[in-house]
Amino acid sequence: MLNALRFIFLMSIVTWVGMIIFYTLFVTPSIFRALPRELAGDVVSHIFPKYWGIGYVAAILSLASLIAMSFIEKVFPMARILILALMTALTFYSGLVVAPEAQTVKAQMKVLEDPPRLEELRSEFRGVHRTSFAMNLVVMVAGVVLVFLVSRNLRL
Repeated sequence: MLNALRFIFLMSIVTWVGMIIFYTLFVTPSIFRALPRELAGDVVSHIFPKYWGIGYVAAILSLASLIAMSFIEKVFPMARILILALMTALTFYSGLVVAPEAQTVKAQMKVLEDPPRLEELRSEFRGVHRTSFAMNLVVMVAGVVLVFLVSRNLRL
């Protein structure tokens, strides 16, 4: 049982953190370099539901397996638990609150004809995007720290 939990925990965090790194540092910049801005935004928006879905599953599996291992081993690595709880909270908030807000603003921008209101919406979208990017960056850095903390006790 403990080995299965360790496997689930490790697979979850490395899949999650690896996905964030790959998507943030390679996929998104490549899409925006290769395609016109509006089309690139549409492509990235199409990928986001899958991105969040993987994040949600990995967050739940990693947090649940870490807590289960903690009870079995009677050791509570609070730094790891807190980092993972932060990552989980930010991922769910970003995907369920911030992302829909960005989609709403973006949809309004596509149909609007009023230039002053359009500029307001662009400004609002930039703010939402900054929030989303900052949260993603925190999750990515926290994830790298978590992988480092886990690797210190890794045995082969």
